[in-house]
Amino acid sequence: MRTPLALLGAAVLVLVGPPLLTTGDGAETGTQIPGLRLMVPNSPGGGYDITARTAARNAEDAGLTHTVEVFNLPGAGGTVGLSRLVSEHGNGRLAMSMGLGVVGAVRSNDAPKTLADTTPIARLTEEQDVVVVGKDSPYATIDDLIGAWKENPGKLPVGGGSSPGGPDHLAPMLMARAAGIPPEQVNYIPFDGGGELLASILGGKVAFGVSGVGEYLDQITSGELRLLAVTGPERVAGLDAPTLEEAGYDVRFTNWRGIVAPPGLTDAERDKLVRLVRELHASDEWRESMERNGWDDAFLAGEEFGAFLDAEDKRVVSVLKELGL
Repeated sequence: MRTPLALLGAAVLVLVGPPLLTTGDGAETGTQIPGLRLMVPNSPGGGYDITARTAARNAEDAGLTHTVEVFNLPGAGGTVGLSRLVSEHGNGRLAMSMGLGVVGAVRSNDAPKTLADTTPIARLTEEQDVVVVGKDSPYATIDDLIGAWKENPGKLPVGGGSSPGGPDHLAPMLMARAAGIPPEQVNYIPFDGGGELLASILGGKVAFGVSGVGEYLDQITSGELRLLAVTGPERVAGLDAPTLEEAGYDVRFTNWRGIVAPPGLTDAERDKLVRLVRELHASDEWRESMERNGWDDAFLAGEEFGAFLDAEDKRVVSVLKELGL
């Protein structure tokens, strides 16, 4: 097992780095934010959790942090955590790991708080989703799976680690449409992150699962999961599976993850968080982690990330409408 899976039971990870740097009048300088807390809005073991814990560990190893506490606050596809974040108005020592799944959950749950209520810090990574089955599954190829799926869509449940409107929901819906299956006939079962989904795939409670490549690399390489296809435009290096396009299904889909902070921060507090994430992005430690986890670099900071979040919200609404969902 890789390090992220060994952290499944750890609700809190505290990292202690080098001493806080100060100016002569005691003001903080550089990237040090003592007492920084990083919220994960889903269960341990999911993509947000792995991203947050990896970022915290890498920032400490690179000498960028004084202390970072990573904690989980799951619920409603990430909107419970989002509501908590927004309620911490002006708290410059709190941030949240998030991604496309939270964008979708806000819409599907009609959440009272949205990402427009947050302070955008940065988009960090992009990754493909994987289509996987358990090692004892009767489906050996993506064509085997989709052939059976087309025969009786409702009897082949698909699991994903996000709420409706999130990446692990949108990807199989786009697969279904490409295969000629009406998306409204798909039996989609949402889980609160890839960690919860994994047990149901391995236990045969869902016919197949869709999740981020970085979440299941260990199980794929160990043979516990059988990888049938990837959802992006190119094959994933080191993995023996076609893209959905290669297999004849017109689907190109990728997920992304980033960091947001509470509203009401001062310019200095916002800039310090952005500076910390910029320095993390430039570090050797982070680049090694991206390669190890199969993540693509998708860095976008500050106001540009805010504009991207607004565009993603509109895209999710458009895709759900297009799919009749």
